[in-house]
Amino acid sequence: MFAYVKSGSIVSYPQENRGIEIDGIKHSADIYTKWTESERNAIGIYTIEMNTTNFKSSEYYLNTEITYAYDSSSNKVTGSYGTATQKEVNDTKWTQSEIDAGKAPDGADTNTIKDYGLKHYKKLEVQKACASILQPSDYMALKAAEGVTMDSGWKTWRASVRTKCNSMETQIDNAANAAALETLFTYTGDPLARPIGEFPVKE
Repeated sequence: MFAYVKSGSIVSYPQENRGIEIDGIKHSADIYTKWTESERNAIGIYTIEMNTTNFKSSEYYLNTEITYAYDSSSNKVTGSYGTATQKEVNDTKWTQSEIDAGKAPDGADTNTIKDYGLKHYKKLEVQKACASILQPSDYMALKAAEGVTMDSGWKTWRASVRTKCNSMETQIDNAANAAALETLFTYTGDPLARPIGEFPVKE
């Protein structure tokens, strides 16, 4: 991405597939692919360098719009993000004032969920993973319900998967904010591991 700078200010963001006229001189789109950076700078065209220091995972944060600026001291144009805002982890419910103002759906009260927080979706993720792991052996549980004895090894393993699922959900519920929730699911170290752990594997 490029910026056109004139008199120390960004004037426009030229499209790379189109030429541009600068000070009465028409330049073809070749300037973006065949000219050197210094040659482009000489006519006011700069490659935008992105600074992603403040950029956070969009799963857990709301990032700001990108701000572009020309720095005359470094003779560079930089695009950067502002401070990201953590997403809400807890469910939010309709307030009485919102209900009274007619903003809530019919039948809603102050116990009705307005928006689900990140914890809700991360717990769903864990629950779906648990169900997927157990699904191939669910038939054993169905047969056991009909009186067929389940192999003790399988029975113990299935119980351990459910226990781990419950433990994961508890860890999610205990996360103080989005940053803590992200940490739970982030793999680090060698070998890679994450604080929330993994489901047990049937040997």
